[in-house]
Amino acid sequence: MKNNFLKIAGFSVLVAVIFSSCAKLLNETPANTTTGDEAYSTPLGYTQALAKAYGAFALTSSTGPASSDVQGVDPGTSDFLRLFWNTQELSTDEAVCAWNDPGVPDFHNMNWSSGNVILLGLYTRSIYQITVCNDFIRNSAPSVVAGKGFAPADLATIQNYRAEARFLRAYQYWVLMDEFANPPFVTENDPVGSFIPPQISRANLYKYVVSELLSCDSAMVAPRQNQYGRADQAAAWALLARVYLNAGVYTGTPDWTDAITYATKVINAGYSLDANYRDLFLADNNISNPEMIMPIEYDGVNTQNYGGTTFIINSSCGGGAGTPASYGVPSGGWAGNRATPVFAKLFPTIDTTVDKRALFFGTDVPIASIATFTDGVPVAKFLNITSTGATPPGGGTYASTDFPLFRLAEQYLIYAEAVLQGGTGGDMNTALNYMNLLRERAYGNSSGNFSSIALSDIINERGRELWWECFRRTDLIRFNEFTSGSYLWDWKGGVPSGTGVAGYYSIYPIPSSDIQVNPNLTQNPNY
Repeated sequence: MKNNFLKIAGFSVLVAVIFSSCAKLLNETPANTTTGDEAYSTPLGYTQALAKAYGAFALTSSTGPASSDVQGVDPGTSDFLRLFWNTQELSTDEAVCAWNDPGVPDFHNMNWSSGNVILLGLYTRSIYQITVCNDFIRNSAPSVVAGKGFAPADLATIQNYRAEARFLRAYQYWVLMDEFANPPFVTENDPVGSFIPPQISRANLYKYVVSELLSCDSAMVAPRQNQYGRADQAAAWALLARVYLNAGVYTGTPDWTDAITYATKVINAGYSLDANYRDLFLADNNISNPEMIMPIEYDGVNTQNYGGTTFIINSSCGGGAGTPASYGVPSGGWAGNRATPVFAKLFPTIDTTVDKRALFFGTDVPIASIATFTDGVPVAKFLNITSTGATPPGGGTYASTDFPLFRLAEQYLIYAEAVLQGGTGGDMNTALNYMNLLRERAYGNSSGNFSSIALSDIINERGRELWWECFRRTDLIRFNEFTSGSYLWDWKGGVPSGTGVAGYYSIYPIPSSDIQVNPNLTQNPNY
């Protein structure tokens, strides 16, 4: 049954955050319904505590969708994926939102400030998850566990858990590094209580994330051998490949060679492309999915909230482009998000064969007004429908479609880009083959295959393959197309035909509320 690991997050380790700032949050122990000693007194307690660390991806709180573990943000919008998706997609050509909710219009207009509530939410959510992981890592140290009288098998399992928690923490520090560059920084080795977190530079955080992923690798379960939804060695390798791919942005020094090395490790770990691209984004994408490396699990009954794929599916449904029932949310249809026509035109028709990744209703619907949902290209990529056409339980509004944090196709694209950029250890023919495997799945035959590839093919193919999966902002920054006037889309920078904006918008501001309470923090330039 789906989500049986996450379900235990709601039992004995119920975390209720009562802190008013991230400066306090990072160096606190999460408040529990049981004491720390009780929570970590049995092997089951460790399993429940780890489930909380994973559950923080898919839940807004341990008590249901009406409450949140983080303050200052509406509970319905405080889910990690909803916050991350807004920052990564609404700021690009891939998505535009009709809503005037606080903070939402700022992203496509590219005029956000340090007071943006969505940025506050993501920043706080990531730090909250780091706090949960720090608590687990601190309490699962070998020296701490050794005296508890657990069986050897349980001790070994707890060390596997500890490596997973280190991976989850590294993932959230990657999010902060990518989005905010220079966040506050605390690990399990820092004092708990009266301690003001220091700020870490982006370059030093890069070194830390890489070192953590390399260090926890050997203690993690082998690829494809862990419980579905949990991290294994391949997840660590996949994140390393992604981080190395963006090393030039994070540190000023590219590392294409290590990107090739770790993408290759994932590619050789036994994954394969799902034969049907459509099936990757349906409500039974957790079943026999050979491409999924690690998802965020969602379940319309057991992990209800108004973020995640519930948000992605409902917000793209409405306005006459498909019925709510056809999206698998018969009582939903929030009429919010759609794509820009500039982006939809990246999907060409080749020899009368349509790209199966172009999951739109039409491709050229002008956006005269952002506030008009029917202006723009309607999207039907994620659906709460199974591959047999059924709507899963809980499908009135809440979705059961898992979100892919890592899947094999990304690793093919990382390999190809890093080879083209001059990384060693790769092969151009292999890179071309990986690109064409994606094209053959997209078109159903070899009619769209590349005979050669250039960097422009990489950024466009990443757009076609990974759209609405939280990559676009990061990709456009790496290709110098995010803030510049070299690539424009509808309403970029708040102008109907698009315009370039100041380069400092490539990094988000640290929320002003945390700047005010943490004297160790310096705001990112120009905010």
